[in-house]
Amino acid sequence: MKPLFLIVVVILFMTTIVFAQELKRDALEVNFLDVGQGDAILIEAPEGQNILIDGGDGDVIMRQLGEVLPFWDKKIDLVILTHPHDDHVTGLNSVLKRFDVERVLYTGVQGSSPAYSDFLEIVEEKEIPIFLSDDLRLIDMGEDCDLEIIYPFIDISGQNFDNLNNTSIVSRLNCVGKTFLFTGDIEKKIEEEILDSEINIKSDVLKVAHHGSDTSNTGEFLNSVDPDLVVIQSGEGNKFGHPSLRTIQRLKRQGVEILRNDILGTIELSYE
Repeated sequence: MKPLFLIVVVILFMTTIVFAQELKRDALEVNFLDVGQGDAILIEAPEGQNILIDGGDGDVIMRQLGEVLPFWDKKIDLVILTHPHDDHVTGLNSVLKRFDVERVLYTGVQGSSPAYSDFLEIVEEKEIPIFLSDDLRLIDMGEDCDLEIIYPFIDISGQNFDNLNNTSIVSRLNCVGKTFLFTGDIEKKIEEEILDSEINIKSDVLKVAHHGSDTSNTGEFLNSVDPDLVVIQSGEGNKFGHPSLRTIQRLKRQGVEILRNDILGTIELSYE
């Protein structure tokens, strides 16, 4: 892998980025794309911006994007890679090649996956501006619409981690009066750190962490988020047994509505 610092765009003191207005839409649309055993979330903001969080494994995402975006819309304003596992990064490589990607956000952690190396090389070759999660804490998408980066709390770029799940970018969307918490693959340890930080994570919609694994989604964390609706991104018949029955039972005790990609396919939520 090429040294990460060679491709990082360093902008001192940057904490907020303001997106230019695009062609306005009638609503906020958040699409939890059915990419099998992996994460891929497309946010279509009311001011017209497209934000893609993760891309799943393989090229499935290209078909999924083609089904939710009009054929002429080939622009992604921001790609966010939560962490460099194949089921989050591989599909992004196809997106980087075939879409007009304006910016990339990632943590900069070390990773051994060939797909992650390809991701970094494509970003460098196409000269796409790339930001560290610690440099960019707020993405402003217009009136009453922003995406806040909650975790990691500090710069972890260039570091090696035994558990890359716990390096995942966690973000909270607040738009048109609705809130969404996107948790990547964080596990219990990071959930506890976020709770200890006393950051506001209460959200209407929760993207359940780590595909519904029992290593995540503690009762305390779910109570703090207090969602009305949860989405589980897991593949039908996956070898990991996701989502865990224990996680499903915890969610049912919460009394929340549960939507699953492995049962429903792509889940499209729209709010005016």
